[in-house]
Amino acid sequence: MLERLKSYFSFFVQMLNIKGFQKTSLIDYPDKVSSIIFLSGCNMRCPYCQNRDLVVNHEKLPDIEEKDVLDYLKAKSKWLDGVVITGGEPSLHDGLKEFIRKVKQLNFLVKLDTNGTNPGVLKELVDENLLDYVAMDIKAPLERYDEVAKVKINKEDVQRSVDIIRSSDVDYEFRMTCTPSLIKKEDIIKIREWLKGSKRFIFQQFSNKTTLDKSFEKEKAYSKEKLNMFKDMLKADIEHTEVRA
Repeated sequence: MLERLKSYFSFFVQMLNIKGFQKTSLIDYPDKVSSIIFLSGCNMRCPYCQNRDLVVNHEKLPDIEEKDVLDYLKAKSKWLDGVVITGGEPSLHDGLKEFIRKVKQLNFLVKLDTNGTNPGVLKELVDENLLDYVAMDIKAPLERYDEVAKVKINKEDVQRSVDIIRSSDVDYEFRMTCTPSLIKKEDIIKIREWLKGSKRFIFQQFSNKTTLDKSFEKEKAYSKEKLNMFKDMLKADIEHTEVRA
């Protein structure tokens, strides 16, 4: 009886809270055709976040069955290269590793999007060769993380995730959404010193559509020229810099 109960509860622990599934993307996994899986919940409250429903209203979103996702991937294996797992924050889900195992068994590449606050989970996935690409969101210089994320952040965890990613054999990018009221030239200078020697840094254009904090829907984005100026500030110290509009 005890073993049956253990098996029963283990089943539910391993299930992911999948709230979104984009069957095809040509842009979310660099140079690959991918599907995107959206997991609910996040431990940050970045006001410019565009996945508002996944962060604060995910209980109202319909669940997507893990089996349905895996069945689709299996059926489309000839046309898809990889799977992007995003959120929300995927590392909050107990069933993440087991799900990635299932995806890898179907011979897909796996890209993980993360905010870097769970280095233990990240290290486990890296050490077990379950990831092919990691995109880690950089919110601001470390000392401003609480201010930008609107919650108390363990800066040591974020730094540890950066170190894990940079010392691994997994391909990666650091990326930052450049919200004008939050990110200034002096922040770029500090980030340059922090992430000097990294492989890739992406400047993402801020969008004022469906932001977590609705007051940010009135904010205007930086011009492409301004973002290119930020990019040029980093290019001597980071191997590849890019603006993603």
